[in-house]
Amino acid sequence: MSAWLRDESPLTPGMSDDERRTDIFGLLRDEGGPQTARVTQAGAEWLASAGPYPRSTLSLWTARPTAPAVLPCGSAFDVVNAPAFFGRCMLDRLWADGPGSGPVAAYRGRTLLFAAPGTAQRLPSLLSWEEWGGSGGGEPETAPPPLLCHGTGDAVTVPPLSPGPASGPRWMVAPDTRHPWLPGPDVLLWACVRAARDQAAAGPGSVPRPRTAREPSSAAAARLPRSRS
Repeated sequence: MSAWLRDESPLTPGMSDDERRTDIFGLLRDEGGPQTARVTQAGAEWLASAGPYPRSTLSLWTARPTAPAVLPCGSAFDVVNAPAFFGRCMLDRLWADGPGSGPVAAYRGRTLLFAAPGTAQRLPSLLSWEEWGGSGGGEPETAPPPLLCHGTGDAVTVPPLSPGPASGPRWMVAPDTRHPWLPGPDVLLWACVRAARDQAAAGPGSVPRPRTAREPSSAAAARLPRSRS
């Protein structure tokens, strides 16, 4: 992580802040219209704000836009790390029936859901208190697979600003604002419960296919919190 977050010095001596922003944001222009897997100028600034030296991070991204970075959790965001399929089911529920999601990445068979700071500390307790198992003729319910919660003191690999190698990390929902709305522990608990119910209802050996999580339903859109620009 030190290679990415070393100091506040610009990559090129004498280069102004405006020039650095112009260079990196030129790489992030979206000629093809909105794309959920592409980082915007504001999204890059938000990601960089997670570390102690945001300007150095932006300078390094200018030089290596297709290289992933490692950023600390706990200040700008926490991360809930789920097995790939279960994470996709959670994401599907968040967009189809819930308030939407924050940024989401995929890496090494895992789905990384960016969450509000403090989620990593609170969510495991909420999951442990939840009563799993069928009850009273309702929908069958099973516990979700183990989730890894990354918070203060942890760091995660962040996908590159521009698409890199196919085997590397990639954005499923890329950051697109300087102050994105991030789900907290209560929202993610709700998504876990419903994703677990979906898997239990599908039956042993069945693999329910998640819907594509790109845009919220009309009902979900009405509940979607507004991002602060």
